[in-house]
Amino acid sequence: MIYDVIIIGGGPSGLTAALYGARAGLSVLVLERFFVGGQMTQIYEIFNYPGFPEGINGMDLAVLFEQQAKKWGAEIKQEEVTSVNKRNQLWQLSTKNNEYTARTVVAATGAYPRHLGVKGEAQLRGKGVSYCGTCDGPLYRDGTVAVIGGGNTALQDADFLTRYVKKIYLIHRRDEFRAQKVLVDQLKKSDKVEYYLNCEVTEILGADAVNAVNISHSDTGTTETLAVNGVFIFIGDNPNSGFCKDLIKTDPQGRVFTDSHYMTSEPGFFAIGDVRDREVYQVATAVGDGADVIHWVQKYLKENE
Repeated sequence: MIYDVIIIGGGPSGLTAALYGARAGLSVLVLERFFVGGQMTQIYEIFNYPGFPEGINGMDLAVLFEQQAKKWGAEIKQEEVTSVNKRNQLWQLSTKNNEYTARTVVAATGAYPRHLGVKGEAQLRGKGVSYCGTCDGPLYRDGTVAVIGGGNTALQDADFLTRYVKKIYLIHRRDEFRAQKVLVDQLKKSDKVEYYLNCEVTEILGADAVNAVNISHSDTGTTETLAVNGVFIFIGDNPNSGFCKDLIKTDPQGRVFTDSHYMTSEPGFFAIGDVRDREVYQVATAVGDGADVIHWVQKYLKENE
């Protein structure tokens, strides 16, 4: 079978594109290597997505997205795309067990958490070092943890962790947070959080499990060791573009360049959501990409019949 469009990635942008594509009468296949929803599923409560004034759990929202896309006929398979090639104006996609063909491709592969890159991080990953508060927070009930970062994700997950831990050291390298003010104000209501601004973690300590972090104070030049049971790192994301980096143009960080129609440097290959070069990374903006890209996919298909 030759699909009109194969969407690589089942996060909010990919599932929205699948919904809009299926509703438009296109044959649509979504290939997701893990589980649908992407990083959205790691958010305990989403308060800034329209239609849910009381907030909604990220996993619950992902399930609704999936159900709606399937209702209109989109196929969704759990397979990881290992290579993409263009042959005779058609796209050939390979997974571990199958080969697929499409007239167009939409990369909606999102991003993965950026690593801190300090001593002890790699060795203690999964042994106290985590990149997901909602995934691992319950493991640290009544413990003490360090949360590293100052953006929305860091403060959202720190707020979630207050439900379980007895103390949080919130460590940020700048003197103020980049997160939305509403998130900062919400977290400041908790008496479990101690703030370390103008500080950087220089080492994560522990043999078989995390037991401390070393930090440096940039404003005083002093160092300090904080005893902790776990470390949660939220310092940004890297795009999941490795599967196509030799095929299309990206920036030095791997974000995919697109034009105003979401087209990459290769005609017929589109990119949406967090994998592409953009300014704002939110569920709402990802959904907007997914809804919009199908218009341009249809236009491309019509012009290249």
